[in-house]
Amino acid sequence: MLTIDAFFDACIGKWSIERTYHYLDESATNRIERSHTDYDIRGLSVERRQKVLADNDRSGHTEADYGFYLAFDTLSERGERVQMDLNILFVPTGQDGGVLEGDYLRDRAYEEARPMVARFRYDPTRAELLMTTRYTRTVSVDSITLVNPELRLRQIKNFARPAFDHQPLKQLTLVGFGVEQKVV
Repeated sequence: MLTIDAFFDACIGKWSIERTYHYLDESATNRIERSHTDYDIRGLSVERRQKVLADNDRSGHTEADYGFYLAFDTLSERGERVQMDLNILFVPTGQDGGVLEGDYLRDRAYEEARPMVARFRYDPTRAELLMTTRYTRTVSVDSITLVNPELRLRQIKNFARPAFDHQPLKQLTLVGFGVEQKVV
């Protein structure tokens, strides 16, 4: 069993990430793509924390939370480069059978360059953080499992967003798998 504090403490630092993406939508004809990403994860300063809260209309927030500054540089095997930095905040809102749940706030999201409120669940028995983001056209379900302080496994599933939020996610458009190793 790993507390969320220990999970997030282990995430601080630089990471080298190898991923494989399987595009399952009709237009991509089931394309497979590999990429390499360098991550730099740091604690969030008070100023950046306030920015994330203000950007997501949560300026009056006073509860405990976990905040991070994240910068990444991704290079795909096709030579496409994506660089981004953002501020993120995990705000617990309750527990369900030992699983911590809450809001996952960003000042800029991956798929849409705007502030974004998503949901997270942290399972301490599996050391797994599950994040679900409802974008305009896609619902992204992203999980990070901490194997040990130097190794994380990542799984990303993107679904076509259903017409109504209460409908089940059925149309899988992308699956990604990653091995993330801490750079010492």
